[in-house]
Amino acid sequence: MHLIVTGAAGFIGSHFIDYVLENELINLSVSKVIGVDKLTYAGNIENLSEAFNDDRFQFIECDINDEELFKLLIEDETLIVNFAAESHVDNSINGSSIFYTTNVMGVNNLLEISRHRKNIRFIQISTDEVYGSIQNGSWNELSSIMPNSPYSASKAAADLMCLSYYKTYGMNIVITRSSNNYGPRQHSEKFLPTIINSLKYEQKIPVYGNGKNVRDWLYVKDNVKGIMSAIIHGEPGEIYNLGGGLEKTNLEMISLISKSFNLDYDPIEFVEDRKGHDFRYSIDFTKASKFLNYSPNTDLEYGIQRTIKSYLDR
Repeated sequence: MHLIVTGAAGFIGSHFIDYVLENELINLSVSKVIGVDKLTYAGNIENLSEAFNDDRFQFIECDINDEELFKLLIEDETLIVNFAAESHVDNSINGSSIFYTTNVMGVNNLLEISRHRKNIRFIQISTDEVYGSIQNGSWNELSSIMPNSPYSASKAAADLMCLSYYKTYGMNIVITRSSNNYGPRQHSEKFLPTIINSLKYEQKIPVYGNGKNVRDWLYVKDNVKGIMSAIIHGEPGEIYNLGGGLEKTNLEMISLISKSFNLDYDPIEFVEDRKGHDFRYSIDFTKASKFLNYSPNTDLEYGIQRTIKSYLDR
């Protein structure tokens, strides 16, 4: 069996490849790992520097909509883990076409080719944002999906397409939906890197609205371990929420990160709220804990310190 990882040079995809090469090839009976990435602005080839030292790893620069290339890459007995996605909500609000092209049509391309092969296992990496905003309680995998941005709508569409291919063609498909990831290698446009870089250069941190929007934070390596558990133990046609159990407002995250900097100024600049801004995300990951033995165990302050160090060292 060989493994194809799309979005390989991205934030989560590159951590996943490192984890596979370090820990899980024997368990998965994988002899070769093929990383695929279009290398748009969010893909950084340097994220794969460790993987390039491993002879079992091969990298291919391409778009997941490249039908002819993937017809060659996807053989019988292939494990596909799809991280490839346009992922920034603000960018999707400014222009949604590329989100549809990559997040929906790209997934359709992979599924269409895969359904004509034998013994394919397809893992779709999704997001808690497909559920929309929740005032109280937490979403579980049976909750309705109510996406509120073009980005989250495109991811929800991809999830539904995956489930339809499981139902219609009997494909071996598993979906994971994680909460807000953080950690080293995240693109600078994301919230935590924005905070760190602003503090590093003594600039203002732009904060939407009143800064009280709540997110559940998950260290990237905990997510990667959860995804691996879903690959090994997940049942076809099932969805698994992978949460961090660490809900914080945006202002609380700024406060936690600011402790590592000697501030002599007020770093916060409130700006006009994002259109359709979801107030709170919260997912129930009881199912993953029960059936995948999933347990996020990275302390938030430790994870933040690791993240800060990675950005200051760059």
